[in-house]
Amino acid sequence: MWIINNRKIFYTISGALVIASLAFMFTWKLLPGLDFTGGTLIEVTYPAESRPVQADVAAALSPIDPAVSVRPSGETGYIIRMKAVDQEEKAAVLTAVGVGSAGVGGSASTTLAAFDSVGPILGSEALRKAYVSILLVILGIVLYITLAFRKVSEPVSSWKYGLIAVVSLVHDVIIPIGAFSVLGHLYGYEVDTLFVTALLVVIGFSVHNIIVVFDRVRENLHLSGGKGGSDAFAETVGKSVSQTFTRSMNTSATVVIALIVLYVLGGAATHHFILALIIGIVAGTFSSVFIASPLLVTIEKWGRKGKGGK
Repeated sequence: MWIINNRKIFYTISGALVIASLAFMFTWKLLPGLDFTGGTLIEVTYPAESRPVQADVAAALSPIDPAVSVRPSGETGYIIRMKAVDQEEKAAVLTAVGVGSAGVGGSASTTLAAFDSVGPILGSEALRKAYVSILLVILGIVLYITLAFRKVSEPVSSWKYGLIAVVSLVHDVIIPIGAFSVLGHLYGYEVDTLFVTALLVVIGFSVHNIIVVFDRVRENLHLSGGKGGSDAFAETVGKSVSQTFTRSMNTSATVVIALIVLYVLGGAATHHFILALIIGIVAGTFSSVFIASPLLVTIEKWGRKGKGGK
């Protein structure tokens, strides 16, 4: 019952995190990656201890794209982001960055680690599909929960279970977005289709935890006959949370530990994806245990007050 009795504290923590995340989102915004904006992403690796100066690489590419972005990659390479280029311009770009014997830092050992190009139309289409996919997933989850709990009408209607799930899922999506807004502003972290995939995974993981607790609430309401007033409902929810608390925490902890190991030992290409998963799963575990279930009690109390009860 300690979670239910202290729900206002958890609401405050959650509210502060969401408000801060929204502030970061609107102040700094996300830094969209190549998948969404279109353009060319190049990674070049130079021989050890002979990497050219960052400004020289940018200057060599500026005739092709004055807005080119050059960022260090490890100790021997650069990641270059610029406009979409055609085949003729590609040859000029490779020469400029020294792939071969010409250009800045050019040598036979200079290698092209990656060269990806996405047109602006494909980028905007990917962004639109990302928004649609998240909205469709949330809508589908609401409908599923509403149908799954359709026989639960007292003291909280089934559609309210779905509404609470939406509130929790929005919480779980906003916090990683806010975190990546900060990381994008400070360290240039970009978001791409892998980031959207991470958000969808977080939504699925979070709704699993929510349904586990809600299903136990449904079972306990069935055993008690759904009677006893507001205090009895709060006790039922508190009992349900206690019965599922260890399972939820252990499941999330094992997943997060595995993700941390992957983040430390895995390749750089998946770091942002794994980091988004870690932030989202931690936020989702908090919301499913400390926010979603207490909201059932809060909504039930509001309903009784609206009917003139206590």
